[in-house]
Amino acid sequence: MGTELNAKPHYLILDGLRGVAAILVVFFHLFEAHSSGHLDQVINHGYLAVDFFFVLSGFVVGYAYDDRWNKMTIGAFFKRRLIRLQPMVVVGMFIGAVFFFFGSDAMFPEIGRVSVWQVMLLFVIGSTLLPVPPSMDIRGWGEMHPLNGPAWSLFFEYMANILYALVIRRFSKFLLTLLVIVAGGALIHYAVTSPNGCLAGGWKLDGPQLRLGFTRLMYPFFVGLLLSRTGFLIRTKYAFEKCSVLLFIVLAMPRLGGENHYWLNGLYEALCVIVVFPWIVALGAGGKLSGSLFSKGCDFMGKISYPLYIVHYPVIYLYWSWVTPRHLPWRSVWPSTILIAAFCVMMAYACLKLYDEPVRAWLKKKMEI
Repeated sequence: MGTELNAKPHYLILDGLRGVAAILVVFFHLFEAHSSGHLDQVINHGYLAVDFFFVLSGFVVGYAYDDRWNKMTIGAFFKRRLIRLQPMVVVGMFIGAVFFFFGSDAMFPEIGRVSVWQVMLLFVIGSTLLPVPPSMDIRGWGEMHPLNGPAWSLFFEYMANILYALVIRRFSKFLLTLLVIVAGGALIHYAVTSPNGCLAGGWKLDGPQLRLGFTRLMYPFFVGLLLSRTGFLIRTKYAFEKCSVLLFIVLAMPRLGGENHYWLNGLYEALCVIVVFPWIVALGAGGKLSGSLFSKGCDFMGKISYPLYIVHYPVIYLYWSWVTPRHLPWRSVWPSTILIAAFCVMMAYACLKLYDEPVRAWLKKKMEI
């Protein structure tokens, strides 16, 4: 028999902020196709949304499971996490496989040399979320999940869940604080000494990228867990509005330091991850919504946030195939950019209602959870 666990109330503001971050990620990836590098990118620090997601995940996992281990097995925990995350991983890989051959050879020269069976094999492997080495790349970007690049962060999300369930859930607040301090020091060191002066990366299966992926994971996820355990919440009015604006400012901040002072941008990003993102989560968890309209909006955005994040990138590959070979500036195609972002939202909502929610309900019933 499965372990019966009563559902806890959601932090609706955090759900809404997750949706805000997911939408900013979509626009970051769309604008990325028009940039020549980090220096001129619109929503320049959009990749830090992943680090914000990790803080949220750590907080939510601690809130949902920390007080339930006396009536829940490790196996039950993993079942619940798989049911929550894995169905959308599969559909994201499926969409990536379907869209793959619609990409442009001018943008992705490898496409013309890829067979259907290779795509099918990568769909099967990707659906397990197991990463593939650069030798199995079929797009030319070296991604550990070539059909759907952002799945790399879900791979690290699973690593955090495994560490939490097997080891770190047993840590006292003191030990968890030590871990967070050490992880924060490692993150600062990487950010200010990295060749590009930024935390972007983690999506390749090689030594340097794996190091970056775990560096980006350890502090945010476990500081979120620490926030949950300490109950450090900040009471404030208009929390959703304030946090949304702050999150936009942080992610849209232009590159700092230029080409000569990369460390300055790295220091800014470390400050965002170490201080600002936990602060936003504490504000969001401690705040109250302004009215029922905001409650419904946050509920909707929270529900589509994960589907949007995991299904939008196959569309981004096609967008790259359209604008990059033609050298189209975003100012000349911005109406299409907005329509494509809206399409991604609608596709995410359709996947949620027609696939994700029914499949998760079926799995919960089947596994008696």
